[in-house]
Parts: sequence; structure tokens; C-alpha cells
Amino acid sequence: MRRGRLLIFVVLILAVGAAVLYAVVSLLPGMGSQSSAQEQMPLTEIYYAAQRIPQGSEISADLLGKFSIPSDKVAEVMFTVGEEANLIGQSARVALEPGVVITSAMIGEQVEITGPAHAVQIPTGMVAVAIPAYRLTTVGYGVNDGARVNVIACVNFVDLDSDFQTILPNRSATVSGTRPGIPDAVSPILTASIDPNVIGKLVDSQIPSQPFFAIPSEEVQRPRMACQTVLQDVKVMKLGNFSLQPAAAATNETPTPEQAQEQASPDIITLIVNAQDAVSLNYFVYNRAILTMALRHPDDRSMIDAQAVTLAGLLAQYGIPLPNKEKFGIQPWVISNIANGILPAPPLLPSDIKPEQ
Repeated sequence: MRRGRLLIFVVLILAVGAAVLYAVVSLLPGMGSQSSAQEQMPLTEIYYAAQRIPQGSEISADLLGKFSIPSDKVAEVMFTVGEEANLIGQSARVALEPGVVITSAMIGEQVEITGPAHAVQIPTGMVAVAIPAYRLTTVGYGVNDGARVNVIACVNFVDLDSDFQTILPNRSATVSGTRPGIPDAVSPILTASIDPNVIGKLVDSQIPSQPFFAIPSEEVQRPRMACQTVLQDVKVMKLGNFSLQPAAAATNETPTPEQAQEQASPDIITLIVNAQDAVSLNYFVYNRAILTMALRHPDDRSMIDAQAVTLAGLLAQYGIPLPNKEKFGIQPWVISNIANGILPAPPLLPSDIKPEQ
């Protein structure tokens, strides 16, 4: 009886093994056909820049290389073997770096460079605008050409007299009048004597019927600061100044000491932004806002819902308790009081300060 059961188990195992073997054998031809199909997929040779081709240069055969890709991956704008007549002899519309696949939009007949060569880096619909920069606002000069950044703006706010458009508090003046022998209906002649003190505020004294004026202890009102991320995922076009020489005239000459110092400590950075953001950055710059770059990963295109930071918001966000004495503040950087005129003055960059002789 036991031998019969054992025989049945053996037969079942052999049957299952045979079925598995049959399935594997039947699949092998299909796998082989797929592999052979991939091997037999038609390939097409396309052209690429084998070395750097400057903007405006004529494209010759020795500047080109070619490699094969599947024919179904070839785009209409690429140049394939057999289309040399449409490629060789043309001019580069933009500078072509080694390894770049050449497309029809990159070349043209007798390309004329009508502006600076670096202007072709600006996408259509965008503009380049420069803002002040130094070591702290550029992540220790870690923000350089081609970097992606967020731009943070910090602005100081003050209270103004809406009529005078001047910073409060106002200064006071003593007014006196005389009434010569003229009818009462005529206004008296008034004179004003300017008081060097500012107008204070009336404070009730603990002594009955003895109010007094409190005047500020500081001549200039302390501003109230607010910081916010104003731009996100912005491309840096250039850290430092552009060369004043055309690209074709650039040489490997040793820079002067002044040029070496400028290259080591750039004081300006150029960003690629849309036209409206360029206007906003211009407003920030001429109102002496502090603009700081925050470096991003080159592949990060995420946007955040940034929250503005004020003194009250900062304390709440990080749970900083108020000191026992409620009259508190943070001393900001030293600011200049613009007293003459209303026209904004451009910011003074460190490289613009000339040493005294």
C-alpha cells in the first residue's frame, strides 16, 4: 500500500517537472527572438560637436563627430549622415560645447552677432538684471555661474508723516502772532521760530495736574525689519563683471592686480528673471534692501509657500519668550538718513571705493 502511494507521488513529481521543462523550452525561442529583434533594430548616425564651436564660427567636418542611436529616437531637427550639405558650411548661432547634439535651431547662414555673445544664454521672454553681492549674500561665493538660487529680501520700514513724507517724529516750532491796528476780521501776522527739539507726546504724570512731554531719546526712528523669499528657482547668469572685450578677442593674458582682486571678491551678481521680477529687484536695490542668495540643488525645481519673517513672527516661530521688560528691539545695521532731495542714490559697491592717494 505504501509502495503504491510512493509510486503515485513519484509520477506526480515527474509530471510537474515535465510541464515546467516544456514551459521553459517553449519560452526560449520567444526570448531569443526578442533579443535578436533588439539587436536587429535599425540605427542611425547623427552629428554632434566634437570640440567647442564658438558662436558665429563656420562649421567644418573636422569639428564634428557622429554616433549611432535607434532610428525611432532620431528627431527631425537632428542632422544624420547624408545631410552634410545642410550642416557643413553653416554658422553656429550659439556656442556649441563638446558632446552637444547639433540641431537645426543651433545653426544658420552667415550668423551675425549683433550683441554680446553671452546674451544668447537668456531665454526668450526673460531678462538679465544685476544686483549687489558680497561674500555673505552669495554663500561665501559658492553661488557662481549657472547656479540655481532663491532670493531673500530684507527691508526696513519706518513711520512717515503722510504730508511731509518724512520720518517721524516731526520737529517743533513756536508760533507767535501780532495784531496791529487793523480790523478783527483780518488774520494776524504770524511768525514761527523753529525749535531744535522734536515733538514729543503728552504723558500723564502721577502728580495731579502736572502732565509733561516725553521726547525720543534717539534722533532717528528705529526701523522695523521684514524678510521674505521674493524669488525662487532663479538661474545665475554671472558672478562678477562680464568681460569688456569681445569673446573673439579674449586672450590668456595675466590679469592686473586690480582685475585679480575683482575676480577674487566680486561685488555684483547677474540673475535671469522675467521682466516684472527685474523691475521689482530694481526697486529693492535702489531702496537699499539686503538681497541674499540661497543656493539650491541644480535639479530641484520645487516651490515652497514661504512665510515672511518679522520680529513678532520670529519669536512665535521659535518659541522665544519676551523679556520681562516689554520695551525691546534689535539694533539694525547703521543706515544713512537721506536729507537732501528725494532721488534715490545708487548703492556704493566695494570695488567703486578708490583708495586715497
